[in-house]
Amino acid sequence: MATTPAPELTFRPATASDVPDLVELIESAYRGDASRAGWTTEADLLAGQRTDPEGVAAVVEAEGSRLLVAEQDGELVACCQLEHRGKHAYFGMFAVRPTRQGGGLGKVIIAEAERTVAEEWDAREMHMTVIRQRAELIAWYERRGYARTGRMSPFPYGDERFGIPQRADLEFELLVKKLA
Repeated sequence: MATTPAPELTFRPATASDVPDLVELIESAYRGDASRAGWTTEADLLAGQRTDPEGVAAVVEAEGSRLLVAEQDGELVACCQLEHRGKHAYFGMFAVRPTRQGGGLGKVIIAEAERTVAEEWDAREMHMTVIRQRAELIAWYERRGYARTGRMSPFPYGDERFGIPQRADLEFELLVKKLA
């Protein structure tokens, strides 16, 4: 019996009209009960919002920034923020629909992000910050070639645009990968 191939994954830059759907995707991947369907939830560390329409629109519209969208069969399945910062690029706002996590989609998205910044911006490194308490997520990035730097930055306590911390020791660690 023949199997039907999976629909092709396509990539494109986000537009202003994508903002509502992107906010929903990002929120579903990180916060609330919906996020628990996947493994990237931050629901035990942070309550409240992960982002808002203004924050997503700012990434979409900023010069030297791109919100890369991944679609499959017309459905928005993932996104990530790419920001050109000279010799390196910043990778953030990475979200994969929770029901699609764990099947290798994230690996494909991050590989496309790395290819994009290397080819289009001549970036030599990819940088990202991850909440240091997210050991499983950091391990996933390490398997993709990212190295922990030990360089920490504070979590923005008191700014509910980034969530409501559920513990007092949150901070971000810089992870870096050299690009070919």
